[in-house]
Amino acid sequence: MKKIGVLGAGTWGMALSRMLCLSGHSVTVWSALEKEIDEFSVTRRHPNLPGMEIPEQVAFTKEIRLACEGMDIVLFAVPSPFVRSTAKLAAPYITDGQIVVDVAKGMEKDTLFTMTQIIGDELKNPAVKLVALSGPTHAEEVAKDLPTTIVSACEDMAAAKLVQEVFTSACMRVYTNTDVLGVELCGAMKNIMALGSGIALGLGFGDNIKAALITRGMAEIVRLGRAMGCDERTFYGLAGVGDLIVTATSVHSRNNRCGMLLGQGVKPEDAIKQVGMVVEGIHALSAAMRLMEHYRVDMPIVRAVNNVVNCGADPYEEVMALMHRDQKPEI
Repeated sequence: MKKIGVLGAGTWGMALSRMLCLSGHSVTVWSALEKEIDEFSVTRRHPNLPGMEIPEQVAFTKEIRLACEGMDIVLFAVPSPFVRSTAKLAAPYITDGQIVVDVAKGMEKDTLFTMTQIIGDELKNPAVKLVALSGPTHAEEVAKDLPTTIVSACEDMAAAKLVQEVFTSACMRVYTNTDVLGVELCGAMKNIMALGSGIALGLGFGDNIKAALITRGMAEIVRLGRAMGCDERTFYGLAGVGDLIVTATSVHSRNNRCGMLLGQGVKPEDAIKQVGMVVEGIHALSAAMRLMEHYRVDMPIVRAVNNVVNCGADPYEEVMALMHRDQKPEI
């Protein structure tokens, strides 16, 4: 049995807390929103995970110290915009020998850091192992014990394997990978492609263009990953094409849902409000545009999505512009 502190009580944090508890681990959950702690402690329900009951053994706390001190694993499950502020709060209580696992997906627009890089920047402790846990994993399905696969990524294989062992359950199969940057880059970029897929859906287009956006979107992500020195095999695995497929097609996908609203003509700020939760692809766009320019990588789908979200471009015209780009070979 491991002692696990979970920072963040959103759908993903709570679905994982339940799974880890049912696997026999001791779980303590912290949230920056004290109202959530009060509510979940009493109701044992999450409003966005209907039907899921939070086990009585899951403890809740309003003190981040209690979710960090003495824990074998500290799990960061806050949305990407709040990873740095949460790491700053947690830093005094995370010490040598602990493993920090991040499940947020995104990149910081100012520093272009991935989530584990942000956490490492705040902790400033090389004796703490940082692991990225990423893959095709909607919380709504994990909460129902539906079969799921995920990747535990760390340059230290011993740490990656320990997380693999802890998070493996009757419904979750965990693989390992040492290409942390590749895994995290996939997690950030696929959300942008899911926005694009949703835009096409909102415009009333069919499955053909959805498949094309997924395929050509992955080609763009691979080009960027190669330029950044990642292992190309990562992009064709669960954290890459696996996560892209589910995020660009699933009814559970916030990014896909937001894109669909954008395709229907809803303004970005109103689309985000209608989704009601953080849309990670929106936050990743600024970093993606800067990376594309810095590494001189051609990413027309990313540029088109950015034009719609941040420049007020017409979604239909952006899709038509993609369709009428100069002809070229696929390979």
